[in-house]
Amino acid sequence: MTEDLPNMELDIKSIFAIVAAVITVSAFFPYIRDLLQGRTQPHIYTWLIWAITQSTAVAGIWYGGGGWGAVNLTAGTTFVFVIFFLSFKYGTRNITTFDTVMFIAALGAIFVWWGLDNPVLAVLLATAIDVVGYSMTFRKSYEEPWSETVATWAAFVVGNILSLFALEAFNILTLTYIVTIIIANLIVVAICLVR
Repeated sequence: MTEDLPNMELDIKSIFAIVAAVITVSAFFPYIRDLLQGRTQPHIYTWLIWAITQSTAVAGIWYGGGGWGAVNLTAGTTFVFVIFFLSFKYGTRNITTFDTVMFIAALGAIFVWWGLDNPVLAVLLATAIDVVGYSMTFRKSYEEPWSETVATWAAFVVGNILSLFALEAFNILTLTYIVTIIIANLIVVAICLVR
């Protein structure tokens, strides 16, 4: 009887992972639709930073033994790149000096981070850089709350919470990035709803 428990646990984790990935991938479709129709205007600096940091954070989650818990972010990373490329044509023109300074700082930190030979420090720095990316979206969303697809951000929260349940190992490599983006996505939702 107890021999069946590990397989059952794997099945539960795989179900959480698959549901999380379906929610996250599905959430990108209304965002892309709204983007193509001019209702959503992503911040190009933010999405470039996320494309770089999420790719690395996902590698860290896999490296840290996250297993099924990394599936959602792995699938989402493809769409982050899609949004980044679409931002060239459909992104916001509301880019301030603050945004540019934060973007340059994030790029500088990325070069430092790539030189690290320590996965934990790399994930911590990638997470910090990711938050810098969010700061530009926070500012833009505060000024133009209608320029984001709120349902997409809420779905990201749900998908990432399910990813936590799908993790096969709980450690700083697997938890830091996911917990941080859950909080950051909740902030985007709150800013848009309050404004």
